[in-house]
Amino acid sequence: MKIKAWVLVLVVLYSISLANSVNVMEPVGGIRDVDGSKNSLEIVNLARFAVDEHNKKQPNENSFLEFNGVLKTRQQVVAGSMYYITLEATDGGKKKNKYEAKIWVKPWMNFKELQEFKPVGDETANASS
Repeated sequence: MKIKAWVLVLVVLYSISLANSVNVMEPVGGIRDVDGSKNSLEIVNLARFAVDEHNKKQPNENSFLEFNGVLKTRQQVVAGSMYYITLEATDGGKKKNKYEAKIWVKPWMNFKELQEFKPVGDETANASS
């Protein structure tokens, strides 16, 4: 009987320690920053995918973008993950601009889809970098 009581106490203490280790400041489904995303092969590949998908929708080759690098990434857990990647790309080989790509990924289904791709103004990009 004493062993069962000790096991129960240990289970309760373990449960309390797990509950305390959860970050209660981050809401479930909230958007969070992804640390180290500039050097993450997975994130760089997603950013390249976004630029490629954007280029496929362009009517002429003069407006194609060339990927330069990732500036910042945020992630939201949905049915999979939604990535908000701020990236830099060269427009027609002339001018570097900042863009935000929104990419939905469901790895278990081998699914990724560019949801949105838009230029980012200087004041927005500086505030989010």
